[in-house]
Amino acid sequence: MAHDAAALAVELANMAAADHRAAVRANSDDPAEQLAWRRLTARHGDRLGEIMDEYGWPTAELVGEEAAHAAWLIAQHSDRQLDVQRRALHLMQQAVSAGSASPRELAFLCDRTLVNEGRKQVYGTQIAGVKDGSPIPWPCEEPERMNELRAEVGIEPFDEYVAKFSPA
Repeated sequence: MAHDAAALAVELANMAAADHRAAVRANSDDPAEQLAWRRLTARHGDRLGEIMDEYGWPTAELVGEEAAHAAWLIAQHSDRQLDVQRRALHLMQQAVSAGSASPRELAFLCDRTLVNEGRKQVYGTQIAGVKDGSPIPWPCEEPERMNELRAEVGIEPFDEYVAKFSPA
């Protein structure tokens, strides 16, 4: 099992590296680049589904911090595979409850899944667009509590978060 876990850690890290390299294509004006991004994230989502079948959620205890983060990134970008995203969310919730996954990452995955389901998000981590130069979150269930809920899971206040994406 230790060898399997080490191989799995390398595989997840390689998938995340490929994701990072290809992410610029996600919003490209070129349909071929968008398609390449979709194909990559679909392959990764399929593989994450297989990994979850075999191992459950790939926690840091199993695969190390970097690979556990990579698994979350892959789930986060499985936008066209809601079954994979929902399953990852469920397994990650269990892992967070057991103290073996990041509540912050879970919050991002929760919001991403809710937005993909056409529902209101909780933590305001998903950006709908930009208005008057300021990022606007997708609608939130409780916008007045958004920063309080963010703080509970270790996410900075919304204004600080979006400032990182704004041109200086």
